[in-house]
Amino acid sequence: MRDAFSRCHPLLNFYYFAVVLGFTMFVQHPVFLAISFVGGTCYAVCLKGWKDTLKMNVLFTFPLLLITALTNPLFNHYGVTPLVYIESSGNWVTLEAFVYGLVLGWVMFIVIGWFSCYNKVMTSDKFVYLFGRVIPSLSLLLSMALRFVPVFAAQMKVIRNGQKCVGMDVSNGKYLKKALYGLNLLSILVTWALENAIETADSMKGRGYGLRGRTAFSIYRFDKRDWCMGSAMLALTAVFVHGCRAGAVFAQYDPRILLAGFTIQGRNAPVSCSPGLAFACYAAFALFCFLPVILGAVEAISMERSRARAGMEAGATYRQIYQEIEREGGVPLADEEREGKGGIRIWTS
Repeated sequence: MRDAFSRCHPLLNFYYFAVVLGFTMFVQHPVFLAISFVGGTCYAVCLKGWKDTLKMNVLFTFPLLLITALTNPLFNHYGVTPLVYIESSGNWVTLEAFVYGLVLGWVMFIVIGWFSCYNKVMTSDKFVYLFGRVIPSLSLLLSMALRFVPVFAAQMKVIRNGQKCVGMDVSNGKYLKKALYGLNLLSILVTWALENAIETADSMKGRGYGLRGRTAFSIYRFDKRDWCMGSAMLALTAVFVHGCRAGAVFAQYDPRILLAGFTIQGRNAPVSCSPGLAFACYAAFALFCFLPVILGAVEAISMERSRARAGMEAGATYRQIYQEIEREGGVPLADEEREGKGGIRIWTS
């Protein structure tokens, strides 16, 4: 799906995802994470639909969240609030370790959701357009790596369909044969990937990719809308960066849980950020995360209004034409031909 934000300049697309992913990964305050989660989920629904988004979250991402949340307290025993004592290891499972594991799993959950949006918006041609002259070899390598998952998934379907025709799919035979068929599928996929990488590299080399003075066709232009969008993004970024520096998103999970704006176990965070600045920081980050959704909604409303206005103008034009014909003494058509398209009465002179 090509939404309104996808049609913006690639520099704005890359800047947006870099800021959102950076703050999501390195700011671990629950309010910031909740805002990023809701914004990423809404944008993913706009791009892929709610069915695909729900399928990815439930089948792939949510189990990883649970594994991370349950594994962290088993191997990390920091914290001052014990929950369960494990006799085999002689260690305590602490509340702080469990909460931090949950936060880490949630961060991974949100980042995967944002990267699914990134793969839809930042296509390989956009990435090469941005970094092809600065780091030509690395930009080509990264563009190939970023499309690794969707391309490999599509190729795996093709390989499996071919193997099913000869009865060598993982769904055939007993456990040993299924394992052998699975290894065969993996071998075919890896071989195809290596061959595809060599062919791509030879093709780009044959086209003179990376040579000094080489020009490339580009359809991207930084227009007035991009300037307005870029200015808004920079202003919002400045607001929540200032709030982060002032301590609005302070979060500590070791040895005690301390969060800015919250009192946990009778303790407050050691920061002096005013509630107004904290609210402005959260609001600016929320508006930044929802910018693509807002832009798409504004464009949809504008398009509907334009269509309605065009329909009204067309109807008024037809009425004016028929009124002029009628004033000139037009003669009505036969009964079976009086009603034209749209139920408009037609006259002829």
